[in-house]
Amino acid sequence: VVVLTNSPLEEQLWVGDFCHSHGIKLVVADTRGLFGQLFCDFGDDMVVTDPNGEQPLSAMVSMVTKGCPGEVTCLDEARHGFETGDFVTFTEVEGMEELNRCGPVEIRVLGPYTFSIGDTSGFGDYVRGGIVTQVKMPKHIHFKRFRDALAEPEMMVTDFGKVERPSMMHWGWQGLHRFMRQHGRPPRPRHQGDAAEVVALAREVAAGAELDEELVRELAFQATGDLAPVNAFIGGLAAQEVMKAVSGKFTPITQWLYFDALECLPEENRDSLLTEEQCRPRNSRYDGQIAVFGAELQAKLGAQKYFVVGAGAIGCELLKNFAMVGLGCGPEGSITVTDMDTIEKSNLNRQFLFRPWDVTKLKSERAAAAAREMNPALRVSSRTDRVGPDTERVYDDDFFEGLDGVANALDNVDARLYMDRRCVYYRKPLLESGTLGTKGNVQVVIPFLSESYSSSQDPPEKAIPICTLKNFPNAIEHTLQWARDEFEGLFKQPAENVNQYLMDPKFLERTLRLAGTQPLEVLEAVQRSLVTDRPRAWPDCVAWACRHWHRQYNNNIRQLLHNFPPEQRTNSGTLFWSGPKRCPHPLIFDPDNPLHLDYVMAAANLFAQSYGIAGSRDRAAVAELLRHVHVPPFTPRAGVRIHVSDQELQSANTALGEGLGAGSPPPLGAPQPRVLTPCPPGYRQDDDTNFHMDFIVAASNLRAENYDIPPADRHKSKLIAGKIIPAIATTTAAVVGLACLELYKLVQGHRRLSSYKNAFLNLALPFVGFSEPLACP
Repeated sequence: VVVLTNSPLEEQLWVGDFCHSHGIKLVVADTRGLFGQLFCDFGDDMVVTDPNGEQPLSAMVSMVTKGCPGEVTCLDEARHGFETGDFVTFTEVEGMEELNRCGPVEIRVLGPYTFSIGDTSGFGDYVRGGIVTQVKMPKHIHFKRFRDALAEPEMMVTDFGKVERPSMMHWGWQGLHRFMRQHGRPPRPRHQGDAAEVVALAREVAAGAELDEELVRELAFQATGDLAPVNAFIGGLAAQEVMKAVSGKFTPITQWLYFDALECLPEENRDSLLTEEQCRPRNSRYDGQIAVFGAELQAKLGAQKYFVVGAGAIGCELLKNFAMVGLGCGPEGSITVTDMDTIEKSNLNRQFLFRPWDVTKLKSERAAAAAREMNPALRVSSRTDRVGPDTERVYDDDFFEGLDGVANALDNVDARLYMDRRCVYYRKPLLESGTLGTKGNVQVVIPFLSESYSSSQDPPEKAIPICTLKNFPNAIEHTLQWARDEFEGLFKQPAENVNQYLMDPKFLERTLRLAGTQPLEVLEAVQRSLVTDRPRAWPDCVAWACRHWHRQYNNNIRQLLHNFPPEQRTNSGTLFWSGPKRCPHPLIFDPDNPLHLDYVMAAANLFAQSYGIAGSRDRAAVAELLRHVHVPPFTPRAGVRIHVSDQELQSANTALGEGLGAGSPPPLGAPQPRVLTPCPPGYRQDDDTNFHMDFIVAASNLRAENYDIPPADRHKSKLIAGKIIPAIATTTAAVVGLACLELYKLVQGHRRLSSYKNAFLNLALPFVGFSEPLACP
């Protein structure tokens, strides 16, 4: 891949011809003040293997008809989400097994739960089951070489409020290149003569078509402009296009993208504020910015006092941009950044202010120091206090009233809502940004002008029903969540309860006041920890892990199948084990099975840690110990109630809870002299030596084997179980660039709502869109 930045048109033409003829992919990126340009040529036949970057959709099948075409009906738990023209494959279909052996078939959507496929009239009769999964088919895209695309441009629209501008900028940019070729320099800032000449040259390029001369004149005025936010936005997009070129992942830009942010210019008296004198070079590091906005705005930027909340990926980008534009760099200005987190190795790929030697250090301190190196005039101070009600004595009235604005760089909604409330209370503008992989958004909140962040909220995340987790999982996400709950329930919560029992005289009284079955569950867990399951040495921990393996992956499954045999039917005559319910099978323990041993190794070591017993990593020795462990035989019991819905479970818990008061709590044993050591909350997945992820992966994949669910490798398990939000540097750069363009408007005091832009982007599609903020109530 070749990337050209701010290069002459002649060079672009020559390099474009060479690259296209030699199969080399080309990206051209250019910025001029508030204007940006991007071009891609990825050859005559670019193969895209993943057009959108989303996980392939899947749905559970409830019926397939015989016919031409056959119709597929999915369970009505959720819409299938497919589109006409998608390709799908089938697995686990019973009866019409021919579908399982078909390659990807094209579908036509009939409704939110139905679609048609090819001819199924010669297939067997559908009985039950089946999963339909979307298949991403390779997509071929033809690119014109630069020279041809220049003459016959295909453009991506970034702002549907400016649909005519890309063509105007295409001609204007060529006029600008002609001017620079003739004069050997760009037009001077706000120089009327130079701008008029560029307009005349652009008119020649347009060849009689209608030209927006004011737009081209503004491009000429800003030809020497160099703005960090525009560079961040165009640079982020260009970098993502390079990744697409080398990987074939995500849909590339075809082929031109033009961008402008002229709303950042003064709303009133533009000609008097932006004069040739105001915008002339001053031999300053900010000359590229002064050429666009003049010296007066530069002084205002330096006097700003801003609060950056968070020093992660977005926080690092914000501090970089603030340092580059000179925000808070004057004698009266300041920037305060807070983040209580420390730097982890996994942060380094996108939180670019940090280096390997910064790992384990505080993010806010290292980010502030790195930004100060970029611009020694930056008056930035770091704090490590979490924002919230408990730190309002730190971030008090004096602190907020002294601010000019707040920039959020947070990773959770609760903190965002809290900061939004504080900004509304103190009437401070707020810059809100967020990313999720290739997706990003920017929201600007202006006091007395726009709605606040909390005025609109996303729908809550759909939770997995408890009964699905406990007895009827059908996806790897279910088994991983179950494994997370196992981890908490075995190694964290019991130890914490024991410690409270040993140290809090009112523990029993408080526990008995809990709702439902919680008192019984807590007290029985304490009894097991102190009496029933208490280990004395390492072999006891291994034996406990082995017996627990049998309880979860053999005994409980056998009890479930005793209550609901494989061929049992419901009152309506349908098979109980159909639809979302997958019929499980018990596992037989084998110490020579690596997955079985993985589970015992992790569980035994975590159990030993709770009691201060030294563990072991000797797999051979543990396998030998396992051969001597006695596991009591299990016989399914009659009368055991297994709930098939959360409503049933809730009703049973309520009834049982009401009856607990009449009984006496289980004996807990004499207090022990030493407390237990619970695993830290929210298991530490970045440490591969602490057995946390070992347990999660093994526990989840064993349960997946019970239910014939495809297992997940360690990497995928870590992503799902840790609820890791994907983050890439390209999206972060683009999003923060757009946020800082809104900063220019806030500092100037723009009062027209139409001047501000909320932004939404998805670099994978690619899509960039803008909307005017909604007015405040």
